Amino acid sequence: MELATTLKGHTVQNQVREVGINPNYWYPVSWADRLKIGEIVPVTLWQQTLAVYRDAAGQVHALENACPHKGVELHRGQVQGDRLVCPYHGWEFNAAGECVHIPYFPPQQKLPCAHVRSYPTQEKYGIIWVFPGDPALATIRQIPDVPEYADANCLMIPITGIFGAHFSISNENTMDVFHGFLHKNLQGWFDPLLLKLHQTDSSVEAHYRVSYKGVLTKFLGLSTQGNGITTRTVSIYYNYPHYHSTMEGVSSLYLMRLPVGPNETRSFSLLFLPKVRLPKWLQNVIKPVIVPLVRRFLFMRFLEQDIEMMESEQRVYRSNPQRRYVEVNPAIIALQRVILRQYEQFMQQSSQANDPGDGAAQKTMPFAEALSTSAEPSSERSVR
Repeated sequence: MELATTLKGHTVQNQVREVGINPNYWYPVSWADRLKIGEIVPVTLWQQTLAVYRDAAGQVHALENACPHKGVELHRGQVQGDRLVCPYHGWEFNAAGECVHIPYFPPQQKLPCAHVRSYPTQEKYGIIWVFPGDPALATIRQIPDVPEYADANCLMIPITGIFGAHFSISNENTMDVFHGFLHKNLQGWFDPLLLKLHQTDSSVEAHYRVSYKGVLTKFLGLSTQGNGITTRTVSIYYNYPHYHSTMEGVSSLYLMRLPVGPNETRSFSLLFLPKVRLPKWLQNVIKPVIVPLVRRFLFMRFLEQDIEMMESEQRVYRSNPQRRYVEVNPAIIALQRVILRQYEQFMQQSSQANDPGDGAAQKTMPFAEALSTSAEPSSERSVR
């Protein structure tokens, strides 16, 4: 549905800082090149620790990081073929999580019924993905499409983000184009204007007009007006639980979220800059030099300022979860509704699956409706 782009103050409903994820989506857990053959890494996906490993054939697998025998962390073990071996007693588990060998059992003795949960995995866009929800839905849900990844002429910059904040705070920061004030010393954007806003149960689309002036404008090669100011449209597409944002004619950013827990979020981002019109051999020579420089001295300077604000917001919230806040950006309110609805839908589906005749799903707190109906108008003006 199309939403108004005029400002109406709302009291933020703090449920959005407490909800968990809808696990029935693909989540990124690691850069693919960080996991070599025979290696195991522990990763945490919304408070669930996994042992992710690459087998001898190069395939990636993910098991719950706890041996069903003694509970030892499986990431401390080793990889043998396509199996993960517990470091304590040498129990071996295949990619499906089944115990297939115990070294001190006689060859003909039946193995105990010991099973560790396995998770669907994919390797795409240089990222390892895990599906933590219902495995039956893993083939239905799609990993976000990144068409620029196949374009050799685009300069791709991979970026890792680690934030000490709930994923809702991190997501709001990405949707919030009104915080250009924070980046004024970096000659960031100014005079933002929300042009268009659209929301569904699983997505928010927002288009802003922003202005730039100074060194950044010249570096990006933007055409300028006589006064040295250039204006561009920034489009932000949130498709739960990930983002894609573009700056008209300048960049395309895919931001893949990993909610670690209530107080930590990570992201695996792919930033694409305009096509590099250079011979292939020359691109291969300069990319290893340019990519780290652009990442460190352009993108990370902005991100580090954002991280400071997000972590400050998290600390203050945790110090007093009852404190009330007023939000004025309708795109943020729409984003909060989507986050709450996704969690509510998952909880309702889980209740119905566990006890279809109990009607428990109907008793679940309608978080998204609460956000919508309890909002208190406080002011109204053009959002800019």
